[in-house]
Amino acid sequence: MTPELTDDLSQPFQVEACDVRGRLVRLGAALDDALAKHDYPNPVAQLVAEAVALAATMATALKFDGIFTLQAKGDGPVSLLVADYRTGTSENDIGSGALRGYASFDAERLAGLELGPGPEPRTAPVPLLLGKGYLAFTIDPAGEDMERYQGIVDLSGANLAEAAHAYFAQSEQLAARVSLGAARVAGADGRRRWRAGGLLVQQLPAKAGGLGPEEREEAWERVKALTATAKVQEFCDPALPPHDLLYRLYHEDGVRVYEPMALAARCTCNADRILGILRSFTAEEINHIVADGQVAATCQFCSETYRFPAEMVQNLP
Repeated sequence: MTPELTDDLSQPFQVEACDVRGRLVRLGAALDDALAKHDYPNPVAQLVAEAVALAATMATALKFDGIFTLQAKGDGPVSLLVADYRTGTSENDIGSGALRGYASFDAERLAGLELGPGPEPRTAPVPLLLGKGYLAFTIDPAGEDMERYQGIVDLSGANLAEAAHAYFAQSEQLAARVSLGAARVAGADGRRRWRAGGLLVQQLPAKAGGLGPEEREEAWERVKALTATAKVQEFCDPALPPHDLLYRLYHEDGVRVYEPMALAARCTCNADRILGILRSFTAEEINHIVADGQVAATCQFCSETYRFPAEMVQNLP
């Protein structure tokens, strides 16, 4: 790995002695730049950061071309949480490893929560912020002949990692474990910037001449336990390179790393896409949002505002 690529990446690795493969995601400037476009309170920003890290960690462990979307809907102060990962296609032309995310929340309900002292929220955001609801993972492959896949589970556990474990538990073909962390970290200039990380380990299929059933079970339990020890500070420490973190966790069994994938925060919105959405509005709905002879629409993901002459929107074919 080149020295420059220590942030905003997905690092594949393998613990061969344990029949385990994995992905380590580290997000720095890309995440902070994306969150800076929103005025999220700290608890909501942390939740979005962890959701983006989880989406990147799970998506980059898959072999597909298209869109991977994480969506959580609940009855708590944060009613909707969305993060997606997109590979490069001729349609969107955004390159591989494009991330984005956003949250819808009720500021009054959020203000009434007991979040505890300090600038960072407590570590149980699922019941506290999302409440009861569901968590969905969707894969939309590129290509007309490819089938869409979606897995849905009830929201459970204290955090998004534990909620994801409920999804893994219902999937008979996916023995996996995930660990997440996000925090604002002070830089050399004193400014606090958002950083996040995710770690996913998966048990590989048994192979002839490999570990026996008991050895595989023992190795898997050991790797899961080690993965759970990864701390928020380790995910978010800019002075701790990804290779060093992986070595710290799995060096006793030996860990092999492969070429990392760069990640970036990019939105796919543009004027044509926004107009396409406005075409679905009724004439009454369009008239309701006209102001000063214009129709303004703001992208929920990147906060970019598009303005169109009202007459143009009212006469869309």
